[in-house]
Amino acid sequence: IQYLGNPPDKQAALKEKTTGGYKALDVMEQQLLQHNYIAGEKFNIADIALFAYTHVAEEGGFDLGPYPAIRDWIERIKARPNYVVMGAR
Repeated sequence: IQYLGNPPDKQAALKEKTTGGYKALDVMEQQLLQHNYIAGEKFNIADIALFAYTHVAEEGGFDLGPYPAIRDWIERIKARPNYVVMGAR
């Protein structure tokens, strides 16, 4: 939305995709309320894959406020010793 705008002819599709995005965040939140990482207690490829989009979800119009476990997970990943900011030069 931030980068492409919100054209009237795409609003229904955007609403559908947004609903799906929040459903995915709900699933992630429930998992992260029980575990430190997406697939359990160890950091793995699932965390890398989901972090890529989740840490910038707010740029896409998603509110991460209601998802404290996701916010904590994002900070855990950023605190990892080999974390590199995406797009860093």
